[in-house]
Amino acid sequence: MTRQTAILEVDALERRFDVSAPWLNRVIERKPRRTLRAVDGVDFSIQRGQTLALVGESGCGKSTIAKLVTGLHPPSAGAIRFHGDRDRMQMIFQDPFASLNPRWRVGRIVAEPLRTLRPGTPEATVAARVSELLSTVGLSPADALKYPHEFSGGQRQRISIARALAGEPEFLVCDEPTSALDVSVQAQVLNLMKRLQREMGLTYLFISHDLSVVRHMADVIAVMYLGRIVEIQPTADLFANPLHPYTRMLLDTIPDLEAPNRERAPMGGEVPSPVSPPRGCSFHPRCPLAFDRCKVERPERHAAVRDGRVACFAAESAADV
Repeated sequence: MTRQTAILEVDALERRFDVSAPWLNRVIERKPRRTLRAVDGVDFSIQRGQTLALVGESGCGKSTIAKLVTGLHPPSAGAIRFHGDRDRMQMIFQDPFASLNPRWRVGRIVAEPLRTLRPGTPEATVAARVSELLSTVGLSPADALKYPHEFSGGQRQRISIARALAGEPEFLVCDEPTSALDVSVQAQVLNLMKRLQREMGLTYLFISHDLSVVRHMADVIAVMYLGRIVEIQPTADLFANPLHPYTRMLLDTIPDLEAPNRERAPMGGEVPSPVSPPRGCSFHPRCPLAFDRCKVERPERHAAVRDGRVACFAAESAADV
C-alpha cells in the first residue's frame, strides 16, 4: 500500500481502560489498579475506494477501533491520520433496532446529518434529498412519513445507510452492520453496500466476526486477537493461504458445502482476559504450533511474509525455510 493513496493510516494505536475496583475497595482489600488493553499497538492503512475488514472473536477490540477512528474514544497512544474531510466520515451501527430514534419519523432521521452539517439548507432541498436517499437504498420516498417500528430489521438498516449517506461521506465505518439480520437479508444489505461503494467511490472500514461475510465485502482482511492485529493480507490470499494459526482456526469454522464432512480441528481453549494476558504471544495457550519462544517473547508488529504481514514466530520460521 502506498501512503499517497491512503485515506486512513493507523500507527501503534492503543486504547486502555481503567477497570480497577473503587478506591476504597482497593485500599481495604489491598488490590492494585487494573488496566484493560482493548487495543494494543495496532497498525493498518486503508486505500481510497477500498474495503478493509477487521475480523476476530467477540472482545478482541474491533468495535473499540471503530470508536477510536470515528472519535468516539480518544486513543491512549499512537496516531490516527485521516486524509480527508472529517465531516465526510460516517458510521453504520450494528443494531438497526437501537440506532434509530423511535420517536422520530424516518424523514427526520435521514435528514439529521444534512441539517447538522449544512445548517440553513432550505427545507424543500432537504425533503428532496431525503426522498432521493430512500430511493437509493431501495425504499420508497413515502416511507419518510413512517416510524422505525413499522419496518423490518433489513429495512431499518437501509434507513441507517440512507442516514449515513446524507452527509455525503467518502469514508464509512461499518460496525457489524449485518450481524443482527437474517442470512437472506444480510445478503441484500451487503449487495446494496457493494453497489453504493462502486457508484459513489466509498471507502469502508468493515468490522465483523464472520469471515464468510467479509470474504464477500473486503479487499484486505486484518485478523485481530486480544487487541492486536495478528495477520493482514489481501482477501484472496488470506483464504488461499492463511499465515497465522489463529486465522486458520477461524477459517476452519466456516461450513464448506463442497466438503461438509472434512476433518476440522476444534478451536481449543478460551480467549484469555485482556486485563491479564499471557506472557509472550497472547495466542500461545491455544496455538498448536507454539514453542518455547512463543511463551516468553511477544511477536512485535508484523513480519512481511509474501504479500501479507503476520505476528507469529512459527509463520516467520516457515517463510525462512
